[in-house]
Amino acid sequence: MKEQIKTLARDYAADLIANRRHLHANPELSFHEFKTARFVAEQLKAIGLTPQEGVANTGLVALIEGRAGRSSENRVVGLRADMDALPIHEANDVPYKSTVEGVMHACGHDVHTSSLLGTARILQQLRDQFEGTVKLVFQPAEEKAPGGASLMIKDGVLENPAPASMLGQHVAPNVPVGKIGFREGMYMASTDELYLTVIGKGGHGAMPDQLIDPVLIASHIIVALQQIISRNRKPANPSVLSFGRFIADGVTNVIPNEVKIEGTFRCMDEEWREDGLRRMKKMAEGMAEAMGAVCEFTVVRGYPFLKNHPELTRRMRSAATEYMGPENVVNLDLWMAGEDFAFYSQVVDSCFYRLGTRNEERGIISGVHTPTFDIDESALEIGAGLMSWLALEELRVKS
Repeated sequence: MKEQIKTLARDYAADLIANRRHLHANPELSFHEFKTARFVAEQLKAIGLTPQEGVANTGLVALIEGRAGRSSENRVVGLRADMDALPIHEANDVPYKSTVEGVMHACGHDVHTSSLLGTARILQQLRDQFEGTVKLVFQPAEEKAPGGASLMIKDGVLENPAPASMLGQHVAPNVPVGKIGFREGMYMASTDELYLTVIGKGGHGAMPDQLIDPVLIASHIIVALQQIISRNRKPANPSVLSFGRFIADGVTNVIPNEVKIEGTFRCMDEEWREDGLRRMKKMAEGMAEAMGAVCEFTVVRGYPFLKNHPELTRRMRSAATEYMGPENVVNLDLWMAGEDFAFYSQVVDSCFYRLGTRNEERGIISGVHTPTFDIDESALEIGAGLMSWLALEELRVKS
């Protein structure tokens, strides 16, 4: 079976590249993946599948049933790909450059979608040789809260049939093409946005005794909130608090009435996440009040932290080692970025692994979310073949 999969992946390599280039040239932003969804649906129908369209508006779900079909005794595995692009102007000079001004597949979702389409084609051709059901999940809006994964779950993507496990694949521009990365347990962080408005009393900078200086108070708050991370969090529990925006719209000698602050809080423990947010709100509001001001503290909830089920991840790593060779399977470090695949991982046993796409000799070295991001397209053949193999290996597991 392994050699059959590799042969099919090789046979479909040109189509995989063509699909990826089509998607890359025609990117769509989160919650607007209408043309992308139609393209995916057409591809699935062309190989004999009947996709369920309109899940979470622009998402799709399709089933590939092995020879035993959907018997309650057989296993179901879910495979997920995200489809949305980013509001970035592409700087690459390539034939498949984005044709949409200010929109680009800068995070590899075109790779994920075309790779899963290739996996679908491989598994559909092999369906007489395995038992169980593969659930293909083409998901919108990974890049924008509340996250397409959460909406897909609300629309029942984890039901009828319910997958025993979910697999997700993501490009890794820091990993050489030809290699695959895994990490057991906590892997990626929860992502919450913080918006603070410190309201005081502005006026002339030469008369500070007559003011309630929101610039000074906001500065104290920013410094003090770091104490929550350093003194209330368990040292072994990764966490980051960063502020990237501080707007005090005064001038050299005029202090404004209010200051706006924006930041992000990230961690890998849901209990600490709630406790940290509560402590930050209490401290910010209390400090402002003690200094005669008011602090409005707003949290926009993002994604939970992503956890890779240890036993499932060990199985997938072992299967990848058999498919790729031990020298091509690497360990991943913790990553404080966020990913809405985390919603699946909070509900069902999940494994989110990384597909190497870097090629330094060809200058393919840019990170995700940059205008020069690109991939070594030989990764597509690997991605489609490996995901096919992992799915079939997971179907063989006895519940």
